[in-house]
Parts: sequence; C-alpha cells; structure tokens
Amino acid sequence: MPPTSETLTAERILEATEEVLRRHGPAKATVVDVARALGVSHGSVYRHFRTKAALRDAVTKRWLDRTFESLSGVVTADDLDPEARLRAWFTALFAAKRRKAGDEPELFATFSVLALENGEAVGQHVADLTGQLSRIVQAGVDAGTFTSTDPATTARALFQATGRFHDPRYAREWEQPGAEGELEAVVDLLVRGLRARD
Repeated sequence: MPPTSETLTAERILEATEEVLRRHGPAKATVVDVARALGVSHGSVYRHFRTKAALRDAVTKRWLDRTFESLSGVVTADDLDPEARLRAWFTALFAAKRRKAGDEPELFATFSVLALENGEAVGQHVADLTGQLSRIVQAGVDAGTFTSTDPATTARALFQATGRFHDPRYAREWEQPGAEGELEAVVDLLVRGLRARD
C-alpha cells in the first residue's frame, strides 16, 4: 500500500468511503477497501471510526446533511416573504433529492440502503428538515401570513404531505413529466390552508 503524505482526517476517510461505496456498493464495501484507497492501514481508519457501523453511520449522515445545508439559505432568505420562502424550500428540496437520484443512481441506491440501516441518522435528518420548515411557518405566523397554533406540528404535517417529492421510495416518479407541476399544485393547496383568515 502506497504511503500517504496527507494527514488522515475523518473528512478524508468519509470522502474515500463514499468513493468505495460508489464502486463496490454497500454489501461489498469494507473498511479494508477504504484503507487501501487512502494508502493507510485499516487500523488507521478505526482510530477515527471505532467500527464499520460507525463509519457507515457517519458517511450516511454526511450525505443527508448536504441536503439540509443546501436548504439553509432558503430558510434565511430575507428577500422572500414566508409564502415565497415555503414554496422555494419545497422546490429546492425536490431539486436536491431528484439531482441525487438522477446524477448517480447507484450511489443514491447505496445511500438509500445505508439510510434504512441507520434509522437514527434518518430521524435526525427529518427533524432537521422539519425544523427548517418550522422556522418558515413561524415567520409566516409572525408576519400575519400564516395561521398555525403550533408551527412544529404544522411543519411535520407539511413535510408528510409532500413525501412523494422527497421520500426515496418515490424516486422513480421524480423524473416523470409534470412532476414539478404536481409538486406546485400540492404546495399551492397547502399554502391556501396555511393562509391567515381575516
């Protein structure tokens, strides 16, 4: 195994793990494969991640966090009113999920398997996303645009109502003609239900 001149960091290990998963899939990828790709011993990888499961959990969390981070700008977009922010958030979520599924279907399938293994990471991902939604709903309530007595519950309901456009189980439908229009119609319906009544 060739010596590596770069310092071994958790981030480098996660990058290499993602590449190994891309090449071998979740069933065949091993810590030894990751170590080989990095030019280090597998013991060096275990110093950063105590078990194979911990490594797989970390790479899954990293993959899920990319979606969360890509939506953060929408949540804080002061140039958008809460209704426009809500619409933009769902559009951006759908685009991010569809891009992941369409650009690298094998890697998307791999991470879908890993996500099923790691319910805790998925639960945290959903909580993070609904937390973002909750902030948008609260901003709408504060502005007098939305009616909601419990923005967190409303956010969870909005997330569940749009599941077809972000839940990986529906990935095959995301490239169907008219999918964007269907999302827009669902979000229109939800926004009408949220609007404050005089």
